[in-house]
Amino acid sequence: MDFARSSHPDVQAQLDRLATLSPAGDRLGLDRIHVLLDRLGRPQDRLPPVFHVAGTNGKGSTCAFLRAALQAAGYSVHVFTSPHLVRFNERIRIADRLIDDEELAALLAEVIDAGTGIEPSFFEVATAAALLAFARNPADACILEVGLGGRLDATNVVEKPLITGIANLALDHQQFLGNRLPDIAAEKAAIGKPGVPMVTQLYPPAVGVRVGDVAGRLGAKWLPRGANWDAIVSAGKLRYRDRKGALALPIPRLRGRHQAMNAALAVAMLRHQDRLKVPTAAIVAAMGWADWPARLQILAHGPLVGDREVWLDGGHNPSAGRQIASFARRAFADGKPLHMVFASLATKDPSGMLQPFRGVAAHVHAVPIPDHACFAPSELVEIAGELGFPADPHDDVADALAAVPADARVLIFGSLYLAGSVLAANAQVPD
Repeated sequence: MDFARSSHPDVQAQLDRLATLSPAGDRLGLDRIHVLLDRLGRPQDRLPPVFHVAGTNGKGSTCAFLRAALQAAGYSVHVFTSPHLVRFNERIRIADRLIDDEELAALLAEVIDAGTGIEPSFFEVATAAALLAFARNPADACILEVGLGGRLDATNVVEKPLITGIANLALDHQQFLGNRLPDIAAEKAAIGKPGVPMVTQLYPPAVGVRVGDVAGRLGAKWLPRGANWDAIVSAGKLRYRDRKGALALPIPRLRGRHQAMNAALAVAMLRHQDRLKVPTAAIVAAMGWADWPARLQILAHGPLVGDREVWLDGGHNPSAGRQIASFARRAFADGKPLHMVFASLATKDPSGMLQPFRGVAAHVHAVPIPDHACFAPSELVEIAGELGFPADPHDDVADALAAVPADARVLIFGSLYLAGSVLAANAQVPD
């Protein structure tokens, strides 16, 4: 359960109903969502061209680049992403605007009513509400982000997307997807559809073979980076090439080499579909327009952080730790100490997340994640100590920030749920 809260009483009433009626926790499988959508008139069959994006890390950012480029090209775009950071509304963007509270309350009520006897999960209800909203409102394109995995994810009900994409792959959600990267890759590659292009990043050989096997079995047109298209960061540019030619693009505003590769995946998806014309100028604009909160975000001065330098990232697995630590090693080379405010859900790998920061972070401040099952700060302090970090436990982020020396920079890291609580406390609600 995502413990969604709303300041709007009608939305909160439906979220309370959902919390009461839906079993707690994530549940994979397509049977419930198919029955639910059948009762709602199969809205998944009435969508504009769909860009369907899976991956472990980077799929949300890829969706942000897709949206920015399509909007720069003059198209209106529906977007469904997860999880939200502060408000449930963030999950559903109808023709370029976040769904308003009145619409959301009515949709949730309709979907929950239709789900009588099915016991749909929180995510299944959210997905059905988004698809229903998208089917009822005109737009030129639709972007769907996979929630968890791919094969059994509720978004995998769309039978003929325009194109699919798979971002970076790493170990995460092993309790659902398995402990082997090739198996995780197979789950995510199963969003492939017959005759539909499936654009992916470049993976290690064993992983790539598995992705290719799944694509072949499904009849998808597999287009991996390194063969059909490629991209590198060189001489201050994101240099992209495919059979249509080469592009020298600005480095994305979103920070980190990993974001450049997410942008490249979005570019490849746009250039390997043939329904929507997206000129190079729109792709160039997207590099500067795309925004995705809690991804190496510098927080504004506000009630939580005051006027200190605080960075926020919602990364929550070892792969994300390596990416963020790599960025910090290059970008924070001025001698200013880096203090980490860190938390981890109980299902994650805090040691794996912290290990890449050895030699980068000077101190770890451990905090809990409000309203979620998580490692106790004392447990995180012990884990950090085993890795060689000086570490202290704190009751919350405000106490942790108060303990950071004034001359240090801060990175808050470890959970999107923690990131959401930080943005809310600092009065930075995503829009």
